[in-house]
Amino acid sequence: MSIQDWIKNEVETNDVVLFMKGTPNFPQCGFSGQVVQILDYLGAPYKGINVLEDDELRTGIKEFTNWPTIPQLYIKGEFVGGCDIIREMFQNQELQTAFSKKGIEVKQSA
Repeated sequence: MSIQDWIKNEVETNDVVLFMKGTPNFPQCGFSGQVVQILDYLGAPYKGINVLEDDELRTGIKEFTNWPTIPQLYIKGEFVGGCDIIREMFQNQELQTAFSKKGIEVKQSA
């Protein structure tokens, strides 16, 4: 299985996937940490995949979406964005709406 096929499988078989540097319990960069904090705050169930464990994966995920940075968030197979986009969507309640539209229950911000 190629790395592109593996990434496609992960994105398609998990409702929410975060390709990140480090793990949800131990993010290895501030941007990944910010997205983890947002997802945890919302109570969103997600799978974190550490791109630092495999150079082929780290390069492959950037090619998969033609997006140059990590972290990358996918909801129900759809690429949502990186840290800045996720943070802005969260602040504007758009992230919560995106989860809701995809049938994933999360806590709404006050």
